[in-house]
Amino acid sequence: PGCEEYEEGVVYECLRPIYSVPSSARALWVTLSKWFGERGFETVGLPEVGAKITVSAHIDDLLIACGDLKVMQQFKNDFLRRFEGTDENDVEQYLGCEVIFNREASSVTLRQKVYAERVLLLYGMWGCAPVKTQLEPGTHLSKADCPQHVDPALHCLYSRIVGHLSFL
Repeated sequence: PGCEEYEEGVVYECLRPIYSVPSSARALWVTLSKWFGERGFETVGLPEVGAKITVSAHIDDLLIACGDLKVMQQFKNDFLRRFEGTDENDVEQYLGCEVIFNREASSVTLRQKVYAERVLLLYGMWGCAPVKTQLEPGTHLSKADCPQHVDPALHCLYSRIVGHLSFL
């Protein structure tokens, strides 16, 4: 389908997964797993090289860390010879987190300030001030405390807010 010319009785293989196709993430995982396996990767590391390489993959974004810059550069070169992609050098943002390097202290800090601000703006809570909404100690809530009818729009909004907050 979608192809002007095709041979009857021939099955075509998709060489590059398409984003909206449900199996594309699985196809990418299988392809990457095979490629890493061919290079001697185990759970983490490249034992024969002697340097540990850590790779974090999310959809089509890979984050690579290695204590040996020469080994990491060789790995990136090999990877980019096999797969289409770009080397963005030091990561500044990954999965909605700001990434802050402190090379002197050998530390990395992940900060979600931008994501938190986006959630506050999205739900009109940017200018709100925190308040205590404590219950009396020993208060027990039950189903009888719930309203008889729940507004579907309010329920949907609540579910969306909780979903966004679960990433913080």
